[in-house]
Amino acid sequence: MKIAYFGKTIGLVFSALLPAFFFSTCAGAAAAEAAIEQILGTSTEAPVFIACRTPSSTEIEFEFSRPVEVMSLYFDPPQEVESVSGGELVKVNFTQALKGGEKFTADLLVEDEGENTLNVLIPFRARNDRLPSLVMNEIRTEYSKPKVEFVELRTLEAGNLGALRLFITGHSPVKPVFEFPPVEVGQGEYIVIHLRKLETESLDEDGDDLALSGGTESSPTARDFWVPGSTKFIHKTDIIYLLDQDDRVVDGILMSETPDVWWTKSEFAEAAEMLASQEAWLPSEGGEVSESLYIPGPADAVASKGGTTTRTICRDESIEDGNTREDWYITANSSASPGKPNSVKRY
Repeated sequence: MKIAYFGKTIGLVFSALLPAFFFSTCAGAAAAEAAIEQILGTSTEAPVFIACRTPSSTEIEFEFSRPVEVMSLYFDPPQEVESVSGGELVKVNFTQALKGGEKFTADLLVEDEGENTLNVLIPFRARNDRLPSLVMNEIRTEYSKPKVEFVELRTLEAGNLGALRLFITGHSPVKPVFEFPPVEVGQGEYIVIHLRKLETESLDEDGDDLALSGGTESSPTARDFWVPGSTKFIHKTDIIYLLDQDDRVVDGILMSETPDVWWTKSEFAEAAEMLASQEAWLPSEGGEVSESLYIPGPADAVASKGGTTTRTICRDESIEDGNTREDWYITANSSASPGKPNSVKRY
């Protein structure tokens, strides 16, 4: 069967085995499927899609629960495919490298040896091998319209931000709050992710014009990005971190208004352990360290109790990033500085 590879947009996501009979009860269906399997010697259940990966700029992999063959494959935007191999790990090679961090949608139909089919519609971002080293630099946890919460980043080298993801554990430990499109940045740039979008003139600055965005606290010398809507994403007690495409921590911070409370919540404990396991958060002075794995405790979180709309949580830009609470302080009244160097005045 010939495989098609070029652009098609499809509006449905489904996986389906088309049975020869209809059964009125689940038990009856299960018994009938078992009988069919005995006769045919194959499973009557559709294969399961497990994951999508981008190991390089010219290839993508789709993992399934059992070996499959690709019956049709489309990409949106359309891309020219050089080769496709079947198996539990379907490998697709492109004739040209994809732009790092660019967003695509893959629509593929696969079939296993039992002629069970599965249709998968999955978004992905092309491999970005030029992610720069960067740090979170300033955080506002409080909201007072029109001033919104934000997370500011500062680049330590030039590169491409495409596919970098921001997670805020208190909102969702599994779904990113923001994912960067392909954006070329230089060393020492400030990037502000505003966590609400209240004004129509608030535009994402993914090109060369850093003065493109209007809106409250937009900076003409920094890159502004806006999370649509008015949802409350961040709190004084929270864990914030950045992940690359391989789920490696780029930077993170543990904050706590009342440390003894946040440590009892499983999602916070798990996120803290994940950061520690990758050495993205280290013991503060006097913090406890186990013999095997350091697990952050209440003494290791940045104390965020004094934060307000104008008193933000700031990194000390005069020292090297140490991945500890000692890197951070709460700035003085009226000293918030999104898109600019942090105020040295402390609360």
